[in-house]
Amino acid sequence: MSFPESSSRPYEECGVFGVWGVPNAAALTALGLHALQHRGQEAAGIVSFDGELFHQHKALGLVGDVFGNQDVIAGLPGEAAIGHNRYGTTGGTHVRNVQPIYADYAFGGLAVAHNGNLTNAATLRKALVQRGCIFHSTMDTEVIVHLIAISLYDTVIERLMDAAKKIKGAYSLITLTPENGMLGMRDPLGVRPLVLGRMPGHEKEKGGWVLASETCALDIIGADYVRDIEPGEIVVINSEGVKSLWPFGEVGRRFCIFEYIYFARPDSVLEGQSVYEVRTRIGSELARESGVDADIVVPVPDSGVPSAIGYAHESGLPYEMGIVRNHYVGRTFIQPTDQVRNLGVKMKHSANRAVLEGRRVILVDDSIVRGTTSRKIVDMVRAAGAKEVHMRITSPPTKHPCFYGIDTPSEKHLLAARHSLEEMCKAINADSLAFISFDGLYRALGREGRPAENHTNCDACFSGDYPITLVDKEGKLIQQ
Repeated sequence: MSFPESSSRPYEECGVFGVWGVPNAAALTALGLHALQHRGQEAAGIVSFDGELFHQHKALGLVGDVFGNQDVIAGLPGEAAIGHNRYGTTGGTHVRNVQPIYADYAFGGLAVAHNGNLTNAATLRKALVQRGCIFHSTMDTEVIVHLIAISLYDTVIERLMDAAKKIKGAYSLITLTPENGMLGMRDPLGVRPLVLGRMPGHEKEKGGWVLASETCALDIIGADYVRDIEPGEIVVINSEGVKSLWPFGEVGRRFCIFEYIYFARPDSVLEGQSVYEVRTRIGSELARESGVDADIVVPVPDSGVPSAIGYAHESGLPYEMGIVRNHYVGRTFIQPTDQVRNLGVKMKHSANRAVLEGRRVILVDDSIVRGTTSRKIVDMVRAAGAKEVHMRITSPPTKHPCFYGIDTPSEKHLLAARHSLEEMCKAINADSLAFISFDGLYRALGREGRPAENHTNCDACFSGDYPITLVDKEGKLIQQ
C-alpha cells in the first residue's frame, strides 16, 4: 500500500455499515455512511437484498452525491443492506475498487464490505492467480471473495471461517448472504472497530439489527448501541436473531490507538469510552507534560479541538478559534502551478488575524507525518501576526508506517523517523515543539501508562511494535 505523494496526513481506509430486518434498509444505510463520511471521501457503495435478488449501486464521490437521488435509493429495495465508504490511495480510486464487492457463487450471491488491510494479501493473491483465479480489482477484499469461492466446505459460514483462518491483518467486515443473513467479523486482535446496534421497537422481533464502524453511525438512524463486536468474533444476524461464532480460538486485544487520537468522530464511543473525553484528557496530559508561556491555545481543526480544550483548561490559558476550517472543501481541484498548489492548505484552513495578531500561540494538532502541512499552518499563523508559535501534538512521534489499514507513508518519508525533535521543530518553523509521551497517552485512556508487556492497543506507527505478522513486507511483495 502506498501513499499520495502530495499528502501530509494519515488517512483511514474506509467505513462499513449494515442493516438487517428493517424497511428501507438502503436509505438507512446511506444515512449511516453519511455519518461515517470522515472515514472515506473518495467513493461509496450499497448492496441491498429484497429476499430474492441483490441490488447494488456504487460510484465515486461523497455519500450525498452518490445516494442523494431518491431514484437511486428506490432502486435498492429490501430490508437488508450493507454499505461502504472508501478512501483511495495513490493512483486514485476506480469504480472497480469501490465496495461492497458482490459475487455470484454456486451457493448463491454474497456481498462483502471490508475495512482494514490484509498483511498477506499480495502473497495470497499471487497463489490464487497461479491456480487460475481472475481478479477484477486491486483491493485485498477480493482475496477474501476468492478464498470463499475455492473453499471445500459446504456452508457459507464454514467457507467464511475457512477464509478467515487463511488471511492475516487488521480488519472488520460485513457480508450479506441469502442463506445466512448479515454477518460481521473482526480480526483476532480487534485492531479495526465494529459495533452492534438495535433499532428501537424491534426488541421483540427478529430484525432491527445494525452493524457499523462507529457508534456515531448508530446515532444518525436512531439505533441503540448494544455492544462492540469482540476481537475474533463472527456475528450471524438473521431471522433467528444474533449468534456468535469464534473461529480463531484464543484471541488478544490490540485496538488501534490512533482511532482515539484522530480517526473516530468525537461523538463516537470506542471500547466503552467517549472519544471526545479521551481527547480532552490527552490535551490535559499534554499541558502537564509540555507547558509553555503563551497567551492562547488554538486547535488545528477539527481533530485538534477537544484536545485543545483540555490543554486550555489544564493550563489556564484562553481557548481561541485562531484557525477557521472550510468544511466545504473536498479535493484540491486546481493545481496548475507550484504557487497555487502551495496555497492548498488555505482552502481548508484560514487564520483568524483578530485572534492571533500579537499573541504567543500554542497550536494543538493530532500528528505530524511528513511535516509539510504543519509547516504551512505554522507559517499561516505567523503571517497573521502571531508573535510566537508553539506546536503541541496529541500523539507520540509517527516513526513507522502502518500496515493495518491506515494510509501512511513509508518510513523514509516520515519526518520523525529521519529527524530529531529539534530538527523537526526547525523544519515546521515553530518556536517549540512537543509530543505527548507514551505514558501520557495511555494515562488519557485510563491506564497507569504504557504497559511493558501485555499491550492492549496497537501503537505500531509510534513504537514499531507490529502485533500482526507482516507477511507481504517480509516477502518484499508490497511497495515501500
